[in-house]
Amino acid sequence: MKAPLMRAVVCDRLSDPPGDPSVLKVEERPIPQPGPADVLIKVGAASVNFPDILMLSAGYQHKPELPFIPGMEGAGTVTAVGAGVTTWRTGDKLIFGVRPGAMAQYVRVAASGNLMRLPEGWSFAEGSAFRVGATTAYHSLIHRAQLKRGNVLLVHGASGGVGMAAVQLGRHLGARVIATGGDDARLAVVKANGADDVVNYRTADFVTIVKELTEGRGADVIYDPVGGEVLERSIRAAAYGARLLVVGFTSGGPSKIMSNHVLIKGLSILGVRAGETIRRHSPELGNDYVEELPRLAGLGVMRPHISHRFPMERAADAFRALIDRKVVGKAVIEMPT
Repeated sequence: MKAPLMRAVVCDRLSDPPGDPSVLKVEERPIPQPGPADVLIKVGAASVNFPDILMLSAGYQHKPELPFIPGMEGAGTVTAVGAGVTTWRTGDKLIFGVRPGAMAQYVRVAASGNLMRLPEGWSFAEGSAFRVGATTAYHSLIHRAQLKRGNVLLVHGASGGVGMAAVQLGRHLGARVIATGGDDARLAVVKANGADDVVNYRTADFVTIVKELTEGRGADVIYDPVGGEVLERSIRAAAYGARLLVVGFTSGGPSKIMSNHVLIKGLSILGVRAGETIRRHSPELGNDYVEELPRLAGLGVMRPHISHRFPMERAADAFRALIDRKVVGKAVIEMPT
């Protein structure tokens, strides 16, 4: 008997130039079957993240074999469970993470650690845009930087999904949040999502502004998914003993950090890899995220902002919107029913 088929976004060759989403196409693929410890999810939506772009040209740390289905996170409804699964059941609405595979009508996901319940009243689109940003922000601010009430938190790339989650969580934790970005309209959305102050780095020097806002002291925690020159200059905006979180490098390249500045200012440079920390070092953190993040979402602390929605057939356009920096918050691909 022929296996039932689904539609999926597929990358079957590496992009040249790097990150070019024209390599994406929609194909029919067999619907995966859950193993004893898996659940099968009918996907409602999947979101686009910066690592998804990097994977198109093997530019990310995790390099899936060709051909592969992109997408690190999504949300949908459980349609089947493995014989050994007791935590979830058919009909449950869940947020999931995969490495990769989310941009398809169905996805098979391990039942332990990769799933969390969709908050009450949330759409699949919102759920699909939550996990990566919220997990990164939570791991960064709570586990790595140990952000305290009254700290000054400087968030770069604040209009992106990862940055906006940090703004929302930082405000909840009682920090003074200063957010940077390159567009006034996008920064208005960031301010509406909890930033105390916003700085357009295209029209103002964020180092000068941060120093002015803190009476010369600087920021206690700096959250940087941008990298490059932004990270290098952030050291000048740091308070003595500040924690500088290296979250990503959407600017396109690595940074050169002057070790003498790190020494003189007593800085801590902290790399952020939430998923890898769970896999390699602290698996118990996965349970913390699964329990705490939906709780915070239910309280209204964190909720994704979605500026762009695309059907599966326009997946390449969703990638382009992120590449061209048109997205505020997240871009989402909604799956056919």
